[in-house]
Amino acid sequence: MAVAVPRQLPRPRPLPRWPLLALYLGFPLWWVLGLGGLVWPLLAVPMLLLLAVRGHVRVPRGFGLWFWFLAWMLGSGLQLDSGARVIGWSYRASLYLSATVLFLYVYNAPRERLPARTLTLMLTAFWALVVVGGYLGMLFPHAAFTTPVERLMPQGLLANSFVHALVHPAFAQTAGANLGLASRPQAPFTYTNEWGGNFALLVPMVFAALSQVRSAGTKLLITLLLPVGFVPAALSLNRGLFLSLGAGLVYAALRYAVRGRVKALIGITVVAAVAGAVFAVLPVKQLLEERIANSATNQTRAALYGEVVQRVEASPLLGYGAPRPSGDSTGLPSVGTQGQFWMVLFSHGVPGAALFVGWYLWAVWRTRKALTPPWFWAHVTLFIATLQLPYYGMLPSQLHTVMLAAALALREQDDLARRTARAAAPPARAPTVEAQPA
Repeated sequence: MAVAVPRQLPRPRPLPRWPLLALYLGFPLWWVLGLGGLVWPLLAVPMLLLLAVRGHVRVPRGFGLWFWFLAWMLGSGLQLDSGARVIGWSYRASLYLSATVLFLYVYNAPRERLPARTLTLMLTAFWALVVVGGYLGMLFPHAAFTTPVERLMPQGLLANSFVHALVHPAFAQTAGANLGLASRPQAPFTYTNEWGGNFALLVPMVFAALSQVRSAGTKLLITLLLPVGFVPAALSLNRGLFLSLGAGLVYAALRYAVRGRVKALIGITVVAAVAGAVFAVLPVKQLLEERIANSATNQTRAALYGEVVQRVEASPLLGYGAPRPSGDSTGLPSVGTQGQFWMVLFSHGVPGAALFVGWYLWAVWRTRKALTPPWFWAHVTLFIATLQLPYYGMLPSQLHTVMLAAALALREQDDLARRTARAAAPPARAPTVEAQPA
């Protein structure tokens, strides 16, 4: 007699939430310890081990662009010519690799184990930390403190200004105080542009969280946080923040208008109106005019970008491995800074830059048909990140948020495609075995 016996496939081991929660919700602790710029690769280690133990690691179609960038970036290490540049290159390489691990971890985590609600609320809490850091920078602009990691670090490493800035937190950037320029918040990050970049990238995740929360009290709290957060954002005078976030919200509004989503469109319009009111009440225009009149940042950036193009012509394939001092002026920042695109182009050559930007553009294009709010707002984050590439760096923190948003959107998209395919497929016949007579 034939008896049907369903064949059970082994289920992959679930991935726990704690590494992600420890990374983002525990960030205030890491910052106070002096690990704010170092914790990203450190916590990628347990994620990598958990992925290895679990096995069955999936990658989305098109992720080869990013893998090829990693290979090219590692190959550009052949161009390094000093110990200090090896250290800087190694640090940046560890961040690219840890962002890769973070992407694979989120993409492979089942939706029921690590739902979009958990991820968006986690990033909203991280955005709230950015807002708190903005107020700390406004209230205590000259505050800074020595961390345990700084006390343990060799003096030879601390002599490097970048390393010192990583482990010696300050609340605000006060470099232009002697010119009468206002302080600009940077806590809990290393630079004020990192603060502005994170703020803009995380606002879409706040909208995504609003679509996921069930409690009216939690939704009201998040809604009230938005105008509160716009105050330090306005006073940061981060033109890149204004441009990228403004363009992202306009893009989101247009997408909702085309779809006829009136309620969502009204919500975005209200938030934009509140932001406009905050900017109108605060002396943002006056402070911006003073900054433009007393600061040469535009000319500095233009000079550095021109030097990048000129010097890459001499080493177009592998670049120079890492930023290097300007050959035109000793007073300028290193060539290959002041924007992630320019850093990648100078450090890893034309192919490296093409692969890096290609991954960003592919991720935006691939996630464009967003059918759920988390998927859509993660797509908007990717859109904003692409706009930031010419003038903001993405390391260390922004790249990880971008990769998390990409993993969230692609996971939502690919899971929906698999569920649709299973629903459309005819039921499989169960295998049969011959029963032995009693």
